[in-house]
Amino acid sequence: MKKEKSCGAFLFRKNNGNNEVLIIKQVQGHWCFPKGHVEKHETEQETALREIYEETGLKAKLFDGFREALSYSPKPDVMKDVIYFIGKPSGGKVRVQEEELSEIHFVSFDEARGLITYPNDADMFEKAAAWFAAHEEKWL
Repeated sequence: MKKEKSCGAFLFRKNNGNNEVLIIKQVQGHWCFPKGHVEKHETEQETALREIYEETGLKAKLFDGFREALSYSPKPDVMKDVIYFIGKPSGGKVRVQEEELSEIHFVSFDEARGLITYPNDADMFEKAAAWFAAHEEKWL
């Protein structure tokens, strides 16, 4: 069985006192969070930061203490591991990587829950949101 590995992150911010998360819409129509394949000699965190920048134009700072993995089979004979971190935007300007994405938005947690396409992503978002709620004073 072929193994694949991707890394990404949930980017959280405060907007007028409300928590928001960055969500992206792939050109195929599904809503998810920035992530992508690990390149040779990259750490998981380096991959997540690169993918965030490539897909959204944003630079990010990752927080310590959250690293969650999920595994699934996207097609026969392939097992994919996806590693997620949590971070916040630290610079850059939002732009859509048009080859891969059609939309990028910061939305409320409730809005994100209504948009997320895949159950695995929804479960991972709930873990990230809970962790963030317990630690947000330290990070934002």
